[in-house]
Amino acid sequence: MRFTRTPAGARIAIVGLGYVGLPLAVEFGKRHDTIGYDINATRVADLREGRDRTREVEPEELARATRLRYSDRLDDLTDRDTYIVTVPTPIDSAKRPDLTSLLRASEALGTVLKPGDVVVYESTVYPGCTEEVCVPLLERASGLVFNHDFFVGYSPERINPGDKAHRLTSILKVTSGSTPEVADFIDVLYGGIITAGTHKASSIKVAEAAKVIENTQRDLNIALTTTLRSCSTSSASTPISTGGRRNQVEFPSVPTKVWSAATASAWTRTT
Repeated sequence: MRFTRTPAGARIAIVGLGYVGLPLAVEFGKRHDTIGYDINATRVADLREGRDRTREVEPEELARATRLRYSDRLDDLTDRDTYIVTVPTPIDSAKRPDLTSLLRASEALGTVLKPGDVVVYESTVYPGCTEEVCVPLLERASGLVFNHDFFVGYSPERINPGDKAHRLTSILKVTSGSTPEVADFIDVLYGGIITAGTHKASSIKVAEAAKVIENTQRDLNIALTTTLRSCSTSSASTPISTGGRRNQVEFPSVPTKVWSAATASAWTRTT
C-alpha cells in the first residue's frame, strides 16, 4: 500500500494524558478531530469536567480545544487513523528502562489498527526501540504488515514540566517517519501546531538518538551546576588544583539563590 494521506483530515488519538500527552491533545484538539485516551478513568473524568490536576494546562486552555474529547475506552479509538503514544518510560530500581507502559500501549493499539493507519511514538526510548520492539507488537496484535498496511513515526517529547514560559508550541519539534511519505505527513501534521517549527530527521533511529543526546546534555548541565554550587558554598573559596599552583582555580562563595537560578537555567536551555 502506498501512503497517500494528508494531515488535513487526520482523526487523532493521543494515548496517555500525562504532562506530555495532555498539552499535545489540547493543541491538536483545536484543529483536528481528537480523542485523548487514558486508562485512568478518574483522570478522564476530571478532564471532562475541565480540571487538570497536574496544572500543566489551565481550564481556559482546555476549553479552547473544541474538537477534543476524552475516553478511557479502547473501543472508542476504532475510528482513528493517527495514534500518538505519550506514555511514560521511567527507569526501574536497577536504573534500566522500564518499557512496560510502552509495550502495553503498543499491544492495545494493535487491536484497533487498520490498513493505512499511522502510529507515532513520543515516549523517550533508546535508538531502535520503535522499529525493533514496538513495531513487532503492533504487527502481532493487528495481523498487519509494517510499511505495507500501517506505518510508524517517532517525534520525541520535549516538555519541561512546570515551565510556563517554554510551552509545547514554542519548542522546536523533531519528527521522523518509517517511509519518506509518512515522514512528510508527520512533519506537516506537527507543523500545524508547533509555531517554533519542526526538524525532519533522516530516520526514526536518528530522531530517537536526538532525544537521548538532549537528555544527556540536560542531565550533565544540571549535574555540573549542582556540583559547582556545592563547591562554592562549602567554604568561602575552594581551590581546585589542575596540575600546579599557577593553574589553580578558585570558586568564590556565591549566594544559594544565584546557583538555584543557574540550575534552573541549565534545565531550561537544554529542554
